[in-house]
Amino acid sequence: MDPHLLRKLNRERRARRAVLHLTELEGGRDRVIREGDPVAGALGEAVAAAFRSGKSGVAEVEGRSFFLNIHLPPPKIVIIGAVHISQTLAGMAESTGFAVTIVDPRSAFATAERFSGVDLVAEWPEDVLKLRPLDSYTALVAVTHDPKIDDHPLAEALRAGCFYVGALGSRKTHARRVERLTALGIDAADIARISAPIGLDIGAANPPEIAVAILADIIRSLRRRPLREDAP
Repeated sequence: MDPHLLRKLNRERRARRAVLHLTELEGGRDRVIREGDPVAGALGEAVAAAFRSGKSGVAEVEGRSFFLNIHLPPPKIVIIGAVHISQTLAGMAESTGFAVTIVDPRSAFATAERFSGVDLVAEWPEDVLKLRPLDSYTALVAVTHDPKIDDHPLAEALRAGCFYVGALGSRKTHARRVERLTALGIDAADIARISAPIGLDIGAANPPEIAVAILADIIRSLRRRPLREDAP
């Protein structure tokens, strides 16, 4: 690989941005494509599919063969609230390839006994997110039911363009949340991105089932997310 392309590739990976190394197999011409760079026609469709799936491979386009080597930032889930739902969600999410962090300032909930082996931070979210900023490859899940804990990270997730933002609560609870986020200066179109009530509607009736619904919603959002060039 050309040293200039290698530097570009490594720079994007360090910044947790998705990038693809495209090589034409006949002749060896190559280039680095960032998520959002315009690529026309059938090749552009193959590139978009690789960004969404995270799978590298060969694409046959108009009689030419290309190898698409995709580099996606490892997706993360930040869970606000060390509650029963979080106990199930953390284990399932890690088994499907997500790095998980749970943040809850309530020391009675955020205990190592309840969350053995989990990256657990018993501090206020606003303090944690200063040191661990959110990004577009992070899902934010707010499940404390406490506006003092949930609202700030929800606002930060929307500002950061997290690929998924979800919040626990009824439609009535969410209506009040919308009012508070609006008062914080969050645009209505961004607020509309929040999955609330959280998770896919599968009729979940208990914390483990709610965790299943949330994880399914997160995976769907990751795999069907709008790329930057076709985002609304």
